[in-house]
Amino acid sequence: MTGDQHQILKFRPRTLAKPPGALRNAFADSNGKRETEPPARLKPAQTRQDDYRHRMTANAAAILFTALLTGIGIWLAVKLADLRNTQDCVLMGRRDCAHISSSRG
Repeated sequence: MTGDQHQILKFRPRTLAKPPGALRNAFADSNGKRETEPPARLKPAQTRQDDYRHRMTANAAAILFTALLTGIGIWLAVKLADLRNTQDCVLMGRRDCAHISSSRG
């Protein structure tokens, strides 16, 4: 096909795999009797009552874990910056690069 030629494709909508009448007999058992409801294995899972206490405990644990990770990240960033400053001081040839704390007690 060259750049000047175009082809138009006809859109064909999808059809149902089974006709609507076949769905009525979908729940018939082996004896041919038709059930009014689907079997229990086909029913959606019953929504269990929300456990508020468990959910709040899980939320608190998630917040604590996130705060812990944030604290570790900040501590690590500070330590890396301090190490970088000390390394830069040594590489410049200075001799007084060690950090001396002046705590009086």
